[in-house]
Amino acid sequence: MPETTRYAAAGILDTWVSHDWTHGIQLGNLRDFSEIEVETENTLYEITVIDATSREVVVRGGHFFKEKTAARLAGSSLRGSFLKVGGIYVGFSMEIVTAGKSVVTSPVRSIRVLA
Repeated sequence: MPETTRYAAAGILDTWVSHDWTHGIQLGNLRDFSEIEVETENTLYEITVIDATSREVVVRGGHFFKEKTAARLAGSSLRGSFLKVGGIYVGFSMEIVTAGKSVVTSPVRSIRVLA
């Protein structure tokens, strides 16, 4: 009897490449000093883009960022699968690096560019 292996669709590269990336933003498309509010399942994050090209940000919100903290937005993922570098997308978790540690948020519910 042939053995069947199941994979989550998000873990298949073809699915990831053909994903509709319209429900989010890429930091590289924003101006420096843009302000963003990102609501996840657990937290409201306030993000100021310092350098869009290098993805340097200041972030506040949640347990890990109680005060404004310098960080780098690595991107968005489905927690352990591929990383959409420099992006924030609804349904995906943000991965934020600060002081050499990576923080992975709960899934994003909404994104609002304020300025």
